[in-house]
Amino acid sequence: MRKSELRIAVIGAGLGGLVAGAMLQQRGYTVRIFEQAPEFARLGAGINLGPNVMKVLRHIGIEQRLLQFGLRPVAWVSRDWSSGESLFTLPLRGNTEARYGAPYMVIHRGDFHAVLMEAVVPGTIEFGMKLSGLDPRGPVVDLSFENGNRAEVDVVIGADGINSRVREALLGPELPAYTGYVAHRAIFPTALLGGLKIHDVTKWWSDDAHRDTHLVVYHLDKNRQETYFVSGVPEPQWDYGLSFVQADLDRMRASFEGFHPEVQKLLQVCPAATKWPLFDRLPLPLWSSGPIVMLGDACHPMKPHMGQGAAMAIEDAAILVRCLERSGDDLKAAFSAYEMSRKDRTSLVQKHSRDNKWLRHEMDPGWVFGYDALAEKLPDPAPAGTS
Repeated sequence: MRKSELRIAVIGAGLGGLVAGAMLQQRGYTVRIFEQAPEFARLGAGINLGPNVMKVLRHIGIEQRLLQFGLRPVAWVSRDWSSGESLFTLPLRGNTEARYGAPYMVIHRGDFHAVLMEAVVPGTIEFGMKLSGLDPRGPVVDLSFENGNRAEVDVVIGADGINSRVREALLGPELPAYTGYVAHRAIFPTALLGGLKIHDVTKWWSDDAHRDTHLVVYHLDKNRQETYFVSGVPEPQWDYGLSFVQADLDRMRASFEGFHPEVQKLLQVCPAATKWPLFDRLPLPLWSSGPIVMLGDACHPMKPHMGQGAAMAIEDAAILVRCLERSGDDLKAAFSAYEMSRKDRTSLVQKHSRDNKWLRHEMDPGWVFGYDALAEKLPDPAPAGTS
């Protein structure tokens, strides 16, 4: 079957799904991306894009466009929660380009998503398409959606996040596990800081008595006009389902009692914030079955404490597309090589994200930042027809 005849459905127009769609189209595949949201919205969150991600984004042609919006931070600075003492400073601007071949940047997630959508052919994304059923038993995969629409495809890529309907179709329903931590998120105009100068990216680390309470703060744009923070705060119980709620600002601020005056100032001027539960899953027994395969949070969700969750989805997408292109019609070989290539790395990043020690003290981040999903040697695929 020619590439253009292989009909591929990507479930979810998130970051990994869009990268997969863009790379597949560049290589001549026919792709439809089904997104459950009714339209795109500029969500209120920031995102870190390390050089391992930027190499893939350069490949699909959007690196320079992103640099028009985002900030290339001078450095990452880890600071003590109380004294403000610098625990570790990692130079970024110029350093990552020289060592790893690409910049490090921070950007509003909505701006990143909007630019990424430009990388796929107009009309590729179909909104308001929440997957309700998936039947791979015939010669094609039959997809059904809650709005009554249906589609027949040859390959399904589940890029639909931690609550993946594709994962549920393969493995059955199972709620993710609450980790006992929440994340507060807020974006506000930097002008509210009243002249207080902050580092481009700072992570404030607590002592053991505060049980991993931390705060990451950074600017979202190259002109430093927007400031973002995301916390990690222990909260033993979560009674609000799978989604976020509006944060109680007084309770949020109380979680950081005793922290450095700079943290107090940030929290005091914050006009509003959301509170998100942090969920996790046990390692899945499989990432694919027949013509169905998953990537990103659908198969390896992780805490956000390394800022590498989206990066792993984007790396997944690049490796998956390379494996598909190499193996042609042999989907089993392609998916097997993809999982073999990615499982150890994503498991290690999951562990480090859970441990929450990344860049707290001096370390070499090369094993993360130096990875190149476009040049990584692919494992030998299993021969067609083997188990």
